[in-house]
Amino acid sequence: MEAPAPDNANPRDSALTEQSLNGRIEKVIFNNGENGFQVLSVQDPEGRLHCVCGVMPGVAEGQGVELRGKWEVHKEHGRRFRVSSYTLTLPATVEGIEKYLASGIIKGVGEKYARAIVKTFGAETLRILDNASGRLKEVPGLGRKRIEAIKKFWAESSDKRSLQLYMQSLGITNAYFTRIYGLYGNRSAEVLRENPYQLASEVDGIGFIMADRIAARSGIDKTAPQRLVSGVTYALSQIRLAGHVCMPRPEFLRTLGELLEVDELHAERALEMAVQIGKAVIQPGPDRTEMVYESGLLRCEQELPLLLANLFFRERHYGEWILRYAAPPGSKFSDEQIAAVERAGKNAVSIITGGPGVGKTTVVAEIVRRARAANLDLVLAAPTGRAAKRMTEAAGVAALTLHRLLKWEPVEKHFIHGRKKPLPHQLFVLDEVSMLDLPLSVAFFRAVRPGAAVVLVGDADQLPSVGPGAVLNDMIQCGRFPVSRLTRIFRQGSGSGIIRAAHEVNTGQVPEIPPADWENLSDFYWIEKEEPEEVAALIERLVTDRIPKRFGFDPKNDVQVITPMNRGVCGTVQLNERLQTLLNPNAPGFRDGERVFHLGDKVMQISNNYDKGVFNGDMGTINAVRHAENAFSVRYDLGDVHYNFSEAEQLVPAYAVTVHKSQGSEFPAVVMPVLSQHYMMLQRNLLYTGITRARKLMVLVGSRKAVSMAVRNAVREPRHSLLIERLNEAFNNAMRRKMS
Repeated sequence: MEAPAPDNANPRDSALTEQSLNGRIEKVIFNNGENGFQVLSVQDPEGRLHCVCGVMPGVAEGQGVELRGKWEVHKEHGRRFRVSSYTLTLPATVEGIEKYLASGIIKGVGEKYARAIVKTFGAETLRILDNASGRLKEVPGLGRKRIEAIKKFWAESSDKRSLQLYMQSLGITNAYFTRIYGLYGNRSAEVLRENPYQLASEVDGIGFIMADRIAARSGIDKTAPQRLVSGVTYALSQIRLAGHVCMPRPEFLRTLGELLEVDELHAERALEMAVQIGKAVIQPGPDRTEMVYESGLLRCEQELPLLLANLFFRERHYGEWILRYAAPPGSKFSDEQIAAVERAGKNAVSIITGGPGVGKTTVVAEIVRRARAANLDLVLAAPTGRAAKRMTEAAGVAALTLHRLLKWEPVEKHFIHGRKKPLPHQLFVLDEVSMLDLPLSVAFFRAVRPGAAVVLVGDADQLPSVGPGAVLNDMIQCGRFPVSRLTRIFRQGSGSGIIRAAHEVNTGQVPEIPPADWENLSDFYWIEKEEPEEVAALIERLVTDRIPKRFGFDPKNDVQVITPMNRGVCGTVQLNERLQTLLNPNAPGFRDGERVFHLGDKVMQISNNYDKGVFNGDMGTINAVRHAENAFSVRYDLGDVHYNFSEAEQLVPAYAVTVHKSQGSEFPAVVMPVLSQHYMMLQRNLLYTGITRARKLMVLVGSRKAVSMAVRNAVREPRHSLLIERLNEAFNNAMRRKMS
């Protein structure tokens, strides 16, 4: 055994490398039965007691343990050993055996009966239990029922120990062992041998990649049917993450072959098998091209046009009521703003779009004023919490997130409001609609009752939604909906460099570089640099020193770094590590694999969690860390959300976020690197979206070459979908029915 870190060891030094600690569990101090997190007192062979913590399901007092982990010093609990992996061994001494049997692991056996069993068999107790448990009748006072309970438990615990060792040999960590065993019990080994890909769809946190590693270690061939079918599901999830609703069959087969590392023949076979069991659907597309869908997205793409057409072609709708009211005397609305308000009144579904500073908020405020005057049941909503908060501040009316508006039912796993229970409101105004993906669009329009009116507001020139589809752009491009495109800039007169730069980028011009004059404050700066390491170092100084000193912004709460990519020196991963070290280095925290989260860290949710009411892109601050409960909390705009440590995989640090993830948010100050190494992501709408995230200060750091590259690249990354075709078909059919 490696010697435990001495009491006077520097905790930073001993935390750098993994060490081992062997011994016997003297006491279970804390046990979280849900996720297996334990705090133990372990006695080493020299008789010293150590505090040990980690995810260690199945341990009991008296057992032997072989631990791997790192020493740490906790602010409240002192020096302790945090376990990364462990192996259980049965106790070797008479004292340990008695303690183990008396620990409560066997129902009905406490100290009295444990002492009687060990007194009868001594050091041979465990061998007797393994091989001759019938001899338990020799123990005085041990009745038949209790003997049967002991025999049953011993057989089960032996199986569980063997299963744990088997899973460890497959590279499955103790945390995942707890989840797998909790779901499958004694069937776990059978599932792992026959179809480990089952884990990807049934066990939280295990995806295709991990299941594929387990399968490879289990000897499952790359062309095995279960791998091929699971690979199709994985490929469909990947194209969904890329924003596609579907994909042409030839392109999908190439993608599938690359992901699975199989030839075209096996990719074809995989798709055929997946179609046969309903894991994939093939639909005819334009020019006789077959399109591959996952069934859920196909249903959404077929349903949304029908919902929209049914709403649009109603004879009467409540939006008409706002036409009874005129603009207030002395108001200074432009002609296009008044036209936008009137289109919203004349049509059950209308769209208002335009860049920053063109008066979208003013139009929304006038619609709200008229709706209130008409006593309409009005609701304002947006896809994210931050967007809803900004809408509330701008319109003076409380806005909701769409998820809160629709109300998620965690047990049944669906929204409460839908076709069967539509929302009661008469007029809906939705902001930041460029973020609205296809599934959420369908969920919303299902819940809009006939006769209600919907006004969609968003900037069509921004990046499309993180989720699948490009709903706003498709609705505009199909030509079926009235669109108010606001172009007149109202805030230009105030000298906003942010708005000027955004409109220059959007019209294909490289933004003008303002004079480097920090004496006369501006709201837009461009610092020309190209070397990534220099840019990263400059970002550190800007965030922690120069911007706070010159502009008075709080470096953690007000200044946001947004960047085109996750990887690289100026990607989110490395920038977050650097900024966390500078802005929040010594706060108490917890480790999640290679990552460390601290109290006070800015974090972002990266997946939808309907049960907790937080969604992909929501940003907050860790406001509590409770080691005794193996839990922490994050404060979001809409309240506190509680997590177990094992759920930290849903979060990433958010001192730096990607431009895509920043959609729907505005920040007082934004720092954005734009470098040639980002060339794969440099597009006009990405740069435009980044600039428009800044409310009071925008600092662009990068080379003229990279910025010019982004401005020139106006080609939008294609998103495969047939929504435009389906919208046209649904509207044509609705018009024919109306005329017949």
